[in-house]
Amino acid sequence: MTTDEQQPTETEARSSVVMVSLYKNQFGRGPTRARAVWATDDALVVLLEDTLAPVERNMVRMGEHQRLRDMRTFFQYATVREFCEPVERITGRKVRSFLSGIDTEVDGLSIETFVLHPAGYDGPSRIERAEL
Repeated sequence: MTTDEQQPTETEARSSVVMVSLYKNQFGRGPTRARAVWATDDALVVLLEDTLAPVERNMVRMGEHQRLRDMRTFFQYATVREFCEPVERITGRKVRSFLSGIDTEVDGLSIETFVLHPAGYDGPSRIERAEL
C-alpha cells in the first residue's frame, strides 16, 4: 500500500484540520490541501499546499521571494504557541522542536514539523522556550 492509499491516523487527520484553520486565521486564507503524517514516532510533519495570500502572490510576481520567506518565517516563529498548542493537545505530548519552511517558488508549499518529547516527559515544551 502506498502512502497515498493509507488512511490517516486520527492524530494526522486532526492535525491537518487544525493547521488549515490556523493558516486561515494567521494569514487570511487557508491552504487548498493539507496532510499531516508521522515521519517517526516522535515527528509529525504537516504538508500544506497553495498557502500564499493574495499580497504574497504579488510579492512573488515582484520577485520578492527572499523577503516573503523571511516575512513568513518571522510570523511562524512569532506564533509558536498558536502552532504548538494544538499539536500538544491532539498528541498528548509536549513539542520539543518546531520547524517551519516555505517554498515560494511552488505556490507557497509549506511544511510544519513538530518533534515531540517522549510520552511522560515533564520538562518545558517549545512553547515555554519561545516565551523566555
